[in-house]
Amino acid sequence: MDFQPTEDQLAVLNTAREFAQSEVLPKAAEIDREHRHPAELVKRMAELGFLGIAVPEQWGGSGLDHVSYVLAMEEISRACASTGVIMSVNNSLVCDPINRFATDAQKEKWLKPLASGQLLGCFALSEPEAGSDAAAQKTTAEKSGDGWVINGTKNWITNGPVADVCVLFTMNDKAAGHKGITAFILPMKTKGVRTGPPDDKLGIRGSKSSQIYLDDVKLSNDHLLGEVGQGFKVAMSTLDGGRIGIAAQALGIARAALEDALAYAQQRRTMGKPIVQHQAIAFKLADMATEVDAARLLTLRAAWLKDHKKPYGKEAAMAKLYASDVANRAAREAIQIFGGNGYVTEFPVERHFRDAKITEIYEGTSEIQRLVISGYLAKGQ
Repeated sequence: MDFQPTEDQLAVLNTAREFAQSEVLPKAAEIDREHRHPAELVKRMAELGFLGIAVPEQWGGSGLDHVSYVLAMEEISRACASTGVIMSVNNSLVCDPINRFATDAQKEKWLKPLASGQLLGCFALSEPEAGSDAAAQKTTAEKSGDGWVINGTKNWITNGPVADVCVLFTMNDKAAGHKGITAFILPMKTKGVRTGPPDDKLGIRGSKSSQIYLDDVKLSNDHLLGEVGQGFKVAMSTLDGGRIGIAAQALGIARAALEDALAYAQQRRTMGKPIVQHQAIAFKLADMATEVDAARLLTLRAAWLKDHKKPYGKEAAMAKLYASDVANRAAREAIQIFGGNGYVTEFPVERHFRDAKITEIYEGTSEIQRLVISGYLAKGQ
């Protein structure tokens, strides 16, 4: 087992780290405070090839692997979790399913500009009454001539207010249950598509999300993503990969909490010495460092399995479950180490604390991850 990154992976890591430290981190607090979509950072990620890392070069991507994606996601999320999740959605939830399920003509039209960053994507599965129960779709797609008419509402759509393209899930045959779900590639400027006001969120405030309303939206058959009735398969397989991206985001948040807490503990003094020399603080840091490393190994394992075309659903769920738990615990402990300073916006750890929580919720709650993992175990996998 080789834990050393390849030359390409190391190049991605170093590029992402330099970008994160010099361009992203200095703006992170402002982005959070102003609830601002970091358009200039998204443009730079496009220039660096970070919006379609694992998409083949022929379709506008960087042609790299998912380990490289995890390495870049951790670095960028360590600097700004909002910027990280914008990147994650475009890679995991938009480019990946289009790359795997679209026709060559669709890839030419949509994947090339999405992977190269000319367009930005979103993924619309959740609804007001369909969150963890993704099969309970109420957005309908009715056949009309040689196309479809779509009506419904989608909830919590990350990138929704700023996206150009949407991977959309609809119910075309309610009686068929999850086999009646169909996916589409939806241009967001299509007549009948509108977004609600941006959600006013606890954390990841620079990542715009909103409801999407679909009122008699007409799409032709060439907007189908995969086959009619294949949408549930598209969604679930996409979320398997998406969990790797969110695990990497959570890992970045956890590392930010650890590094900021360590730096503070080395300079803050009580009782005549830096607080890092007090065992109560030193042991917190030791536990945080151990858990961050464990989360990283789980996340890299899931990415490695995907790269080698091996089953990775259980491992992706494990990585997402554990990394999100670690992120929340590390952020909580970082505030404790900062003491009163951790509770004010002058210092970054309260932002890490707020950003961490969402990683236990989106792209499958921690409870759903446990269902997924236990399901694999019950099958002897």
